[in-house]
Amino acid sequence: MKISGYLMSMFTVLLMLVTTTVDARVLKIATVSPDGAMWMQEMRAGAAEIKEKTEGRVVFKFYPGGVMGTDESVLRKIRIGQLHGGAVTTSSMARIYPDMSIYELPYLFSSLDEVDYVRGKLDSTLVANLEKNGFITFGFAEGGFSYMMSDKPLDSVADVSKQKVWIPDGNEVGEAVFSSANIAPVPLPIADVLTGLQTGLIDTVITSPIGAIALQWHTKIKYLMDEPLTYFSAILVVDNHAFKKLSEQDQQIVRDVMAAAFKRIDAQNRKDNVAAKEALRKQGIQFVKLTDKSAEEWREIGDKAMKKLEQEHDYSDEIYDGLMKHLADYKKLNK
Repeated sequence: MKISGYLMSMFTVLLMLVTTTVDARVLKIATVSPDGAMWMQEMRAGAAEIKEKTEGRVVFKFYPGGVMGTDESVLRKIRIGQLHGGAVTTSSMARIYPDMSIYELPYLFSSLDEVDYVRGKLDSTLVANLEKNGFITFGFAEGGFSYMMSDKPLDSVADVSKQKVWIPDGNEVGEAVFSSANIAPVPLPIADVLTGLQTGLIDTVITSPIGAIALQWHTKIKYLMDEPLTYFSAILVVDNHAFKKLSEQDQQIVRDVMAAAFKRIDAQNRKDNVAAKEALRKQGIQFVKLTDKSAEEWREIGDKAMKKLEQEHDYSDEIYDGLMKHLADYKKLNK
């Protein structure tokens, strides 16, 4: 009788273990963000909280540091089921849902206050519409403004045309801006940029202050054109089919926890970029303010590039018109 009771207890334990294993959903998530970076720390903390709150039913497995390739490679692997999601730039989602890249239109924003006002109006709509296009996301994480940085002071279009300007491979915004200015940029993978600066293959980059420092590009530049070129951001996306396999209760837990994590990432990135810009000043990088004539010249090029991108991406009227209205409203309120 004792043996029978013992066997029954063991059977019960084994059954619980098997049931837990069967019920567990593992979400495989890739990103180019290096392990140990603030992004990864927050996402891992969120994943740990989700595992605890779902009692092990939802587990995240991360592939950081670009081991699964570029954003495009990650999205391709999601399509074939090798991955379930990724932390990617919003621009990489444009082929799936064009409106996701709309914040990156050139010379769109001139201040972070404008960004905050517009995002407060549009973020939730973009998130909801992306879900209709097959991906769950939990909010935007600011990448910040990108600036043109070089070994020579840059002001006019003529100044830039004499430089060897880098843009990332396949960067549609950069291509649109420079083609509108009749400038031929040098496309390179991000991994080759520092070498390109060291060898003279390129002498001008476009990046955020935090990016310039993190990638050590700031050691090869002396000037920053103090005019925001683009505003960029990133998101964590999970394939809708994989997400819907979770119970409704677990879906809500994932949404709540990761939304909170991305609010923290968004806020911290803002602080880090502001601090990085000040760090560039302290390290002797000179900030070049555009003359009124040059600012107007670049704005005209930005308008041409914006029209080109609008045609290529076919932004929805709801989002594009709404964006322009919110910008105009902000300017009226802050005259």
